[in-house]
Amino acid sequence: MPHSSRRLILLVEDNPGDRILTTKALELTEIPHTLVVARDGVEALDYLFATGPHAGRDLATNPTLVLLDAKMPRMDGFGVLERVRADERTRLTPIVMLTSSLEEKDLRRSYLLGVNSYLRKPLDFECFANAIRVL
Repeated sequence: MPHSSRRLILLVEDNPGDRILTTKALELTEIPHTLVVARDGVEALDYLFATGPHAGRDLATNPTLVLLDAKMPRMDGFGVLERVRADERTRLTPIVMLTSSLEEKDLRRSYLLGVNSYLRKPLDFECFANAIRVL
């Protein structure tokens, strides 16, 4: 269980390289945090709602921020976003959609489903780290 001054961040990302980059970018922020990683949408929902392998997890310790990849196997970020916003327990959880998609329809769909912010993953690490710092 994270210490109360630490922020609990849930990173939902299927790409190992992007997980490493995001982890490094978060470390550069120097904000005390505990990072939980889910490798797809199904795993993220199991964590958020304390089901499956996360059954019994204390739901009082929910993430202060979810960084959510849009395109993933099993369940994409849009499906996760829809489920999270539909549940009273997680409706207000801040969610940032992280994606490499340049498609306007993905941006529009994210905001229609209730994302707080939409961040395109830049290819340059310093740009990405700065974007994470701003979050």
